[in-house]
Amino acid sequence: MKPMRVLLVDDHTLFRKGLVGLLERDKEFQVVGEAENGAEAINKAKQFKPDLVVMDIHMPGTNGIDATRRIRELLPSTKVVILTVSEKDKDLFEAIKSGAHGYLSKTLEPDEFYTMLRGVFEGEAPISRVTASKILSEFAAQVARKSENLEDELSARERDVLQLLATGLTNKEIGRKLAMAENTVKTHLKNILNKLHLQNRVQAATFAHQKGLVSQSIPSKNPLK
Repeated sequence: MKPMRVLLVDDHTLFRKGLVGLLERDKEFQVVGEAENGAEAINKAKQFKPDLVVMDIHMPGTNGIDATRRIRELLPSTKVVILTVSEKDKDLFEAIKSGAHGYLSKTLEPDEFYTMLRGVFEGEAPISRVTASKILSEFAAQVARKSENLEDELSARERDVLQLLATGLTNKEIGRKLAMAENTVKTHLKNILNKLHLQNRVQAATFAHQKGLVSQSIPSKNPLK
């Protein structure tokens, strides 16, 4: 299997170089470029067309949020994960609105970092439990307004998938619960996002909670895998 091609974006050179070394220890990742601000990130993304961009938020000039939004517009197949020290609710909220696929803290252990980045390509959302709770709370009202009554468009099977997704199950676990292949679960999830006009599974889980489609609480493991 080809390694994931990664673009690293951070204005702190020492940290960025350390991240290069960290990723190059794992044969699943190939660092194809580096950038120290959002504008450079956009140009490098157009040049290298990476599979994944690991993006800081607060940088001089164009920030990571604006760069994420632009990269997602230009390269829809490229995944963007925010890696930052910021835990401000506003930054979390803006990152998800910009189309980021995950939001990670720079305090992560290397093994956890590897695992969460791999999860992006399995359709999972790499975020911590605390971050997930904040996003669910902050995003619920807006998602509900945009998606009002759209749940009626879902089939019975899509509702089942959505409910299990919002309780914290991975695609593989949902497949086991519903006796279907993991690829079938992914197809259902894609249809759910299209019908609800949502961008990712974080927003889908928020929608399910806001609409009262989930009776049980989110489990203590990563809640939005």
